[in-house]
Amino acid sequence: MIAAAVSPAAPPTHPAAISAALTETRVRVNSDFRGDQIVLYGAVFDPVSRPSDVVVIVRGPDQPVRIARKSRVAGLWVNSRPVVFQGAPGFYIAASTRPLDDIARFGVLRRLGAGVDHLAINAPAEQRTETRYGVRDVVVSRLGADYLDWRRAVVRLKEAQHLYAVDEHGVRFVDKGLFRAEIALPAEAPIGRYDVRILLFQNGQPVSEKDRTLTVEKVGAARSLYLWAHERPWSYGLAAMVFALAAGWAASSAFRRD
Repeated sequence: MIAAAVSPAAPPTHPAAISAALTETRVRVNSDFRGDQIVLYGAVFDPVSRPSDVVVIVRGPDQPVRIARKSRVAGLWVNSRPVVFQGAPGFYIAASTRPLDDIARFGVLRRLGAGVDHLAINAPAEQRTETRYGVRDVVVSRLGADYLDWRRAVVRLKEAQHLYAVDEHGVRFVDKGLFRAEIALPAEAPIGRYDVRILLFQNGQPVSEKDRTLTVEKVGAARSLYLWAHERPWSYGLAAMVFALAAGWAASSAFRRD
């Protein structure tokens, strides 16, 4: 009788996982706000210790972006008819352990919206015109021939304001499985809720994800003025006009000469 040799079954391979937390989840903006540094700590749990990369994406509240192209008419530079893009984030940064193109392929990055080049800035599929307050705005088609040129202009403007960025070394491992990321929040950062997405990559594919939120809010007198301007714009506008007239009258009275 010959006994068949039975090899022990290989132990199951557990998938890698990621966990992360922000050192602060609420940023308070007052009149002296000059920006802030958001710090994120996290850990990679992988029993096999496979090579890993971490990508942190911070996206602020969406805001419409209205831009115009300058053109020369009769020797004068004038603005062309404005174009409005809907769904552009007011703030966006992608920080990673190394360049994104080295972490994953183009299609993966595009699907995840990882990086400014892959950021979805939506314009309606159909062309539409609207007239508001006497100004005619044109929303270009997402499939229009000039869409990419206008989109690049939006990105350039946001980058110049330090509101869009890609930090290829913004995430670093400080110990085995432990990582740290620093996100610079400029003074021009919009008010609202920010979505923080933490992605773990292995072999060019995302294998684990965590989502966190960050709130940027005005406090003190700045908050009162902000709420007044947004909730009761007509009264705020009238009050601002009255204040400007009073300030002008006071200045003229103070410097009036006989």
